[in-house]
Amino acid sequence: MLPANLLVFERGWLSSNNILFLEGEQAALIDSGYVSHASQTVALLEHALAGRRLTRLLNTHSHSDHIGGNAAVTEAFGCRVVVPAGIDATIAEWDEEALLLSPLGQSAARFRHDETIAAGDQVELGGLEWQAIAVPGHDMDALAFHNPEQRLLISGDALWRNGFGVIFSELLGHPEDAGGLKAARETLDVLARLPVEVVIPGHGAPFVEVEDAFERAYRRLAAFEQDVELLARHALKVIVAFALLERRQLARADLPAFLASLSFCQSVNARYLNHSNEQLAHWLVRDLLRVGTLKDVNGVLLAT
Repeated sequence: MLPANLLVFERGWLSSNNILFLEGEQAALIDSGYVSHASQTVALLEHALAGRRLTRLLNTHSHSDHIGGNAAVTEAFGCRVVVPAGIDATIAEWDEEALLLSPLGQSAARFRHDETIAAGDQVELGGLEWQAIAVPGHDMDALAFHNPEQRLLISGDALWRNGFGVIFSELLGHPEDAGGLKAARETLDVLARLPVEVVIPGHGAPFVEVEDAFERAYRRLAAFEQDVELLARHALKVIVAFALLERRQLARADLPAFLASLSFCQSVNARYLNHSNEQLAHWLVRDLLRVGTLKDVNGVLLAT
């Protein structure tokens, strides 16, 4: 399904997938996972590199689960870091608000980038030519990478087997004509026109059920377009689930205070739901318990 010199480390949901391209005695990497998994990322790379020199690390976008290991990887291997052109200043200034670190209660180790890549640029990875494609929506500056020769798409969080990443930009109050839902639909339209047989997503296993994945993504997007409150509720559940994956546990009684500490949650709640923090916590726990995302053990919430 994939070229022999293209390795995918499927990492789950706290860390993004890592995509390693073996290039003779050298190698290149796309995305580095979450900061708390950084030592594991380095260990995985050391094993897979088998003496090769990692020369480049590229990021699809700037969310914590994709850039969190950058600092550890560059320290371990001395590679150059390439980021999407749209986040150049945000990374250089380490604006934790714009990076959605402080608003979501997430972490990443600060790193220095060496160059940028923009939509339309060509980059050689693993002996193949890839085109960088703008995929705004989940992140307005995100890039995907497409190789028409092998009909491969590295989609980041713009397309998964069953959907896509949270469309944060819509919930952050961008004007309608530049909103995330509109951008996400345009992104799906662009990607759906590409010759693609295999998708390597930011989370989950690579897949060949491309047409079905697009159908699912369009259905989910249409539901959010018809009722943006669904998107707001989805986003809040994702943030709490991510926090539990990172912290491993959280006292149920502490959840209202945790929600109160996150400016993103407070903003989304005020705009779309208007619950108290206690009401919001009660609803989140009820729904996450119902779908099996967490369990409550004697008043302690645990990720499943």
